[in-house]
Amino acid sequence: MQSLWMLVASLLFSIMGVCVKLASASYATSEIVAYRGLIGMLMIWLLMRWQGGTLRTRMPLQHVRRGAVGVAALWLWFYAIGKLPLAMAVTLNYMSPIWIAAILLATAWRQRRRERQWQPVAAILMGFGGVVLLLRPSIHADQMLGGMVALVSGMLAALAYLQVRQMGRMGEPEYRVVFYFSATCALAGFCGAAFAGGGNAWHSHEARGVALLLAIGLTAASAQMAMTRAYRLGNTLLTANLQYAGIIFSSIWDVLIWRDPMSWLSWLGIGVILASGLAASFYNTKNNRPTLDSDPISSE
Repeated sequence: MQSLWMLVASLLFSIMGVCVKLASASYATSEIVAYRGLIGMLMIWLLMRWQGGTLRTRMPLQHVRRGAVGVAALWLWFYAIGKLPLAMAVTLNYMSPIWIAAILLATAWRQRRRERQWQPVAAILMGFGGVVLLLRPSIHADQMLGGMVALVSGMLAALAYLQVRQMGRMGEPEYRVVFYFSATCALAGFCGAAFAGGGNAWHSHEARGVALLLAIGLTAASAQMAMTRAYRLGNTLLTANLQYAGIIFSSIWDVLIWRDPMSWLSWLGIGVILASGLAASFYNTKNNRPTLDSDPISSE
């Protein structure tokens, strides 16, 4: 089942998140974005040369649009992490599968294709309920801006995921999609650093910092490859639901690295998330039809 590539992507993204959290003490957000993009570009270029691929593409405008939306989501995501408690920021950002379900459902209604859409959507809503149980966020008045930014980040991430799926359906290979997104990250990071203070915005390197930046770039590029394959070949709603596994992986890292204990409500949330993934898998196997996999942005 190709959607299971999202589990690989979620694990890699969780490792990247750990490295980003550790690297944030030594580097600015613009630096992390820039190095992530540069390392990802190098990794994908080497992979492409080994496989005999090419960067020549028939859809440059789609790459520009995907890169712009994806980088905006990434940048807002990091901003929200700085303004909100981590649990709250993660919960709000992980609403992207809910946005995907809403987009697909609205498209189905607009095109008068209403059958067999509610079960996987209900499974995704169940998964988000598990996320809330796991992280138990609460928002205050002085955190409203950060909360809105996190919500917008999740919405933009949903659009980026659907763009990835559309490009894959049009025949664009994973490595090319990830390469041009990494290039956009690098360009945006360098521009952000220049705007923040030119050469003074860059920090000196130590062995620990270099190792973290390398890990961020490698895990990010690998996770992007796995995610792109999942959305290109798998079921859209099932793939979106499996993204919730990233919350489970991140919670495990919290326990192992930062010794942050989880309450029984957190473990209940993990159980609900896993149950929602099983429910989505069941409905996908039983009721999968081409109408479930239609791309709402393909006609935009």
